[in-house]
Amino acid sequence: MENNDLLEEARKYGFIQDQQVWLKAFMNYPDRQVGEVKESEEDSLVYFAKRFHMFSEKVNSLLERIATSENKGSFLMKVLHMKEQVGNYDALGNFEEIFHTLSKAEEEINETIKLNREKNLTLKIGLIQEAEALQNSVDWKETSDKMKDLRATWIKTGPVEKDVTEEIEERFKTALEAFFERKKSFFNDKKQMQNRTYERYKDLIQRSVALQNSEDWEVTTAKLKELQNQWKQIGGSLPRATTNKLWTDFRRAHNHFFERLKVKITNEKTESKDKYYETNLEKKQDLVSQAEQLLQQNSLNDAVKRAKELQAEWKKVGPVRPDVSDAIWERFIKACDRVFEMSSLEHYIRKRQQSSNETYSDEDGLHARINALRDFIKSDRQELEILETNLDKLSDTPSNESFRSMLQGKIRNFNRKIKTKQALIEMFQEQLSTSSK
Repeated sequence: MENNDLLEEARKYGFIQDQQVWLKAFMNYPDRQVGEVKESEEDSLVYFAKRFHMFSEKVNSLLERIATSENKGSFLMKVLHMKEQVGNYDALGNFEEIFHTLSKAEEEINETIKLNREKNLTLKIGLIQEAEALQNSVDWKETSDKMKDLRATWIKTGPVEKDVTEEIEERFKTALEAFFERKKSFFNDKKQMQNRTYERYKDLIQRSVALQNSEDWEVTTAKLKELQNQWKQIGGSLPRATTNKLWTDFRRAHNHFFERLKVKITNEKTESKDKYYETNLEKKQDLVSQAEQLLQQNSLNDAVKRAKELQAEWKKVGPVRPDVSDAIWERFIKACDRVFEMSSLEHYIRKRQQSSNETYSDEDGLHARINALRDFIKSDRQELEILETNLDKLSDTPSNESFRSMLQGKIRNFNRKIKTKQALIEMFQEQLSTSSK
């Protein structure tokens, strides 16, 4: 607005007297001094006209916010505060129009508040009815959650008219307290029952602990089993963590006793088993000793025959301790392999001499046997390589397990035979060395 327009508006609603700026009377408000003339009368009038427009813009801004808000009731105090400012705001302008505008806004807000309070009353009566319908429920968990939801909704619901506020607040509070008092009483009774149950469990635990180190094995076993039956009959309801702790303590005492009993029985069995293992070990050591002496004490044919008999006898002897089983078997099978490998070698040498009609000297015979064994080892290693290649190519599936075990067994046999042939070579080389001295 131009200064001339502002000046005209200021003179319409105000005047200058004795260098003071005055607002003209309106409604029930008398003439009122709003300021002093600072520079010129016209400038002062324009200044206070501008202040009025600033105040008017604040009012319009408030009205716009009210119009776009869902909670119009929250603006009532702001409207009343601005109405108060109409009588004391230092400015020149149509305050009467603003007063009526704010009064209209106040009436509309009050009407909205009234309607909202009626709506709130309807909502709260509904919440009361829900709470009263639930107050005798015994579904403690679900109903507690529902009651808490009702209370939260009640708090979020706006106020109602003051003349019914106390009555509905009391009705709602009574319904909630009735349920939660019943719930409290129920859980107090339940706690007392749980305490009695807890004490019964504790008694069984103490009696079990008193028996856990007993060496009256048969009588104590019967007593502990009876305590276990009594435990099952207690029933009751305790928190899971408490039940688990009690059960752990109870079982610990029982486990302690029965572990001791198990050790006793195991020791008795071990003593018997150790004697059994020791007897079998003595038998197998005798068989090993015989097998290792076969080539020194018998002809080759007799040694082969006796090696087969020893193997048959070995199968009839029971097991030995696991920690010596592999070692004793290795000694036995190596001794037998030595006999069979020597038999195969001598058979090969005889056939070779027969086919060539030649007779070897002692030294030539030793060289021939060494060379033959080296050829045999070469052939064995070729077979071993094929077996190992096949094993590497075998897919890792359950259906191939039996075939895998068979290949692994053959590989072990070939490795053992190669070592036996190498040992024979060393023996013949030692004989050569001795004969040349």
